[in-house]
Amino acid sequence: MDIFKKLDLNEYLERFSAFLSRQKPVTLTGDTRLNFDRICEFSRLEFKSPPAVAPLDDTIAKLGKFAVLHHSEIFEFSKIFGYFSYLKTLKFEKSLATYFEKILMPENVAKIATDFDENGELKESVDERFVAINQALKMKKEQIASELKKLIYSKSITPYLVDSQVHFVSGCEALLVRGGFNHALKGSVIGRSASGFFYVLPSSVERLKSQESALLDQKELVVYEYCKKTSALLQKNLPFVKFINTAFDYIDSLIARVKFAKSADLNFLLPDAKERICLCEFAHPALKNPKRISVDFTGSVLLITGVNAGGKSMLLKSLMSAALLAKHLLPMSINVARSRIGRFKDFECIIEDPQNSKNDISTFAGRMLSFGKLFGKKEILVGVDEIELGTDFEEAASLYSVLLTQLMDAGCKLVITTHHKRLAMLLAKDERVELVAALYDEANSRPKFEFLKGTIGKSYAFETALRYGISAALVERAKKAYGEDKENLNEAIGKALNLECELKTKLSDVEQKKEKLERLIENVKEQKEQAQEALTNSLLRLEREFFEAISEAKRGIKLIDVKDKQRSLNAANLLASQIKKPEFSAPEPVVLKVGDFAKYNKIRGRVVSLNKNEAVLNVDGINLRVPLKLLKRSGNVVEAPTKSVQVKVARPVSGSFVIDLHGLRAEEALEKLDKFISDSLISGFDEVVVKHGIGTGRLAFAVKEFLKNHRSVKSFADGTPNEGGFGTKIVKL
Repeated sequence: MDIFKKLDLNEYLERFSAFLSRQKPVTLTGDTRLNFDRICEFSRLEFKSPPAVAPLDDTIAKLGKFAVLHHSEIFEFSKIFGYFSYLKTLKFEKSLATYFEKILMPENVAKIATDFDENGELKESVDERFVAINQALKMKKEQIASELKKLIYSKSITPYLVDSQVHFVSGCEALLVRGGFNHALKGSVIGRSASGFFYVLPSSVERLKSQESALLDQKELVVYEYCKKTSALLQKNLPFVKFINTAFDYIDSLIARVKFAKSADLNFLLPDAKERICLCEFAHPALKNPKRISVDFTGSVLLITGVNAGGKSMLLKSLMSAALLAKHLLPMSINVARSRIGRFKDFECIIEDPQNSKNDISTFAGRMLSFGKLFGKKEILVGVDEIELGTDFEEAASLYSVLLTQLMDAGCKLVITTHHKRLAMLLAKDERVELVAALYDEANSRPKFEFLKGTIGKSYAFETALRYGISAALVERAKKAYGEDKENLNEAIGKALNLECELKTKLSDVEQKKEKLERLIENVKEQKEQAQEALTNSLLRLEREFFEAISEAKRGIKLIDVKDKQRSLNAANLLASQIKKPEFSAPEPVVLKVGDFAKYNKIRGRVVSLNKNEAVLNVDGINLRVPLKLLKRSGNVVEAPTKSVQVKVARPVSGSFVIDLHGLRAEEALEKLDKFISDSLISGFDEVVVKHGIGTGRLAFAVKEFLKNHRSVKSFADGTPNEGGFGTKIVKL
């Protein structure tokens, strides 16, 4: 497909096509949501791949004309029938279970799958005549071999033999002999060697070959009878044959996607109804060591400006590729949980220069021709690389600003790369236009391959020229020709970019501190609520116990008998003595100094300042003022010099080198995995097994990222098929 070629997805398609049992377009028929659910169902199961099957459209057409099929053509159908019979035995759930239940294969059609062996030959059980014919053929082959062996070792023929080998010439066994052989060997010359020797078919062998040929004719007659009968059966069930052939392509397309995704650790993303493109950690398939892209494109036009060779074109292709792959439910390397891609009916890429010696069209005229085809289309995603190509940039800026506004009004969504500062300034006034700048590392004089949203980027043409070998003197002359005012504008843009990057970084730090502060406040609230709840429960308990003791005493006073009164008072005294009163004791004073670690309930931090009654704790960069009497020492107790401390680490009682995380949420799974790795290190294990399953890929992605960043993990890899395959990680510690 031309769009895949323009987006550098040819190699990706080739790798995907290798998983197809029969070549076909990448387009999936039917409802996208339903297809996505079925892909997810296949992902949760282990099953064998479909067999390779030849295209059968012409064969089905022959059936429609009542032709007799060759047994090799029937064998292709038998592979399809056999695979669907196999799939119907699997325990599918939901959609796939319903789908396969509705496929009712006639018994006599399903039996065709059992008529062939794995090499495509009819089994002897198909017709009892095959048994006798095959035995006779076996005997004839043995007789031919025996006769040739006898001739080779015959003393009368030995002087004429060039070698003692049996040669196959034109499908016949022959001996290679010298001239004059006719005095010792009767036979027919069926060929000459390059050295002038003769290939001879001995008469005795020729008679046996004739008998063998007759047996083969008999076998072909039996095969023809089978083909005639089976062709008639397929003709009778032609509607079902057509359906199952189409269904095989559909199931093959789903399974190929699943197998491809598992082989390359890729994920599926279901497009939604919104026209937003939000990519998180996306990697274009054409890049070997990609710098992952995260971008949120919610408007109608994304205008990408900035440094030359800074990744503008690849960002455009990444956005287009992700949307295209999502449309066709093809797997990609992306953080699925944090990404969203809209659903588009059509895609258009205006990337290449249309000018060549054959089409008699200029670059700009070709661009105008491509733009003209866009008007009237809706729900289309368009990518335009170097929009200013081919004409005066001042005129083009005004023209393209009008064209792009018209396309936005028509409902098109466009991704554009440009060096047009004027075009960017004209379009920036429209709230539907989003700006993204490719960043440049001025300290190291090279692109960062990172992007900053909401600003216009500088091209850094002079810096790029220096980086690629243009002399500094020539670049300096070019700067003078460019003009001091324009260079000052470029410098202003560069400074604005650097300032915005710095502000973005500081804003990110503030956001992180805000999140930490919110967590601290929530923690303090939770501790206060727990303390209040504990106090309330204690008061209720005391009230209940005092009430029981007083009630017993009142009951005793009302009794007439003195002994009964005494017993009741004794019981009341017993109840009163059993009441557990809260004990309040002044906490031992804790001596702290600046730099010590202290703990306030569950909150732990470092002491940064002290006064008579309060201390200031630094908790994850946030200062918290706490009364000294509520603090406890945490982590750095000062030891007396005369005492020694012995630390013993007890190994876990029930050590295991396997952990199963199936069915857990990512946060819960990672918490258990962290403890499991710590226990494994204490137990002395240097290799462990983590089972997380495949599912939607969220847990697998979380486990993979966790293992990448864990200090104690040396390496990890997917398990072998008998260890769990892609649903298992073998981790070396």
